[in-house]
Amino acid sequence: MPGPDSGFDFRYAVMNTEVIVAPKKSIETFGNTIINYSLVSELMDDATRVRIREGRMQASKPQIIMPTSLAGFMTEGFGEEAREYLSWLREHEDDIRILQYGYSLKQEAFSEEIVAGPIDAVIDRVKKGVAGRSDPFSAVVKGVDSLWDVCLVRLFWVVTRASVEDNVRELAEHKLFEREDGIPVGIRQEIEGAFAAAKSNPSRVRELGVLLKRHGLFERYQDRFFALVRR
Repeated sequence: MPGPDSGFDFRYAVMNTEVIVAPKKSIETFGNTIINYSLVSELMDDATRVRIREGRMQASKPQIIMPTSLAGFMTEGFGEEAREYLSWLREHEDDIRILQYGYSLKQEAFSEEIVAGPIDAVIDRVKKGVAGRSDPFSAVVKGVDSLWDVCLVRLFWVVTRASVEDNVRELAEHKLFEREDGIPVGIRQEIEGAFAAAKSNPSRVRELGVLLKRHGLFERYQDRFFALVRR
């Protein structure tokens, strides 16, 4: 990332990022997704040369979160409107479906090269190469060289936004939004899996605690959690 004297910030990168080729398929609903990206950008000090970065972005399996767990982010400093919105969420929780997405960059597949030529011509060559792979999770991005990682965040946002409808539909088809004792089935399954993992591997107890707090369910499971800690 550039330093404070670079003259750019993330807003500049976002405004100058263009997803030329987006993945043809939505993010997988029930597993991780590998997005193979090619990011093309002019060198900041020489517009006649272009950098091509290629790598992999792993999008995590979408996670269901409870609307009222957002209360954990609304603490001191929020006004009456925020409190009213939280009350509205509690009243309509059964009708609201929120997914959480995450990603990581797979550095083992990262490469870059610098080529000469106008950027539009380079992008056309990259597009042809990507089309020849027949990979439904390939993406081509035009971005800012010094803020290329911000450009990838923008790509992730574009991909997740395009995937939400399909992900929600498939989760609903598997009845994972239906509630058992007030908790969506998908969240209950996630928690039970985390308890099983912590039981077999004590180093994952902390991860379990973080998960329960993230969903706003720590108090409900705290007796079981502390029994596992003592054991």
